[in-house]
Amino acid sequence: MKKAVFDHQAKPAVIRYCIFFVLFIASTQAFAQQARGRVEVIRDPLVDTLIAKRYEMSSASGISVASSSYGYRVQFFSGSNRKDAYNAQARLQSEYPELRTYIIYNEPNFKVRAGDFRTRLEAQKLMQELRASFPSLFIISEKINLPKTDTND
Repeated sequence: MKKAVFDHQAKPAVIRYCIFFVLFIASTQAFAQQARGRVEVIRDPLVDTLIAKRYEMSSASGISVASSSYGYRVQFFSGSNRKDAYNAQARLQSEYPELRTYIIYNEPNFKVRAGDFRTRLEAQKLMQELRASFPSLFIISEKINLPKTDTND
């Protein structure tokens, strides 16, 4: 005697076969993508000319092509008095003459920041050195000026 197959039993079996078929096809396609090939870049020769011209113009004017990037600075003063901001900047400059300082005015406060650090670790090192002199210190992430590189090498 034959067993009767009901619709609710047939649908899961069909779904399982469909999933198996899709996975089988997907795995064969994945192996087909591993073939190594050669890439040929086709571009207009004027692109190289423009890049060379830009480099030539920037080096002639003394402007670095990549003069800024994102990094970190240490904020060591924030207050509404302009004179206090300039005094804090002068005090830091006397202790660290090689360090660049920046005064930023966001109404109504003056903020004085120091350094152009690429990593947060460098900024934390300066922050530890300044902790005795300045009570409130913060590390700020912003666009920094990159150090000048020596092109004579």
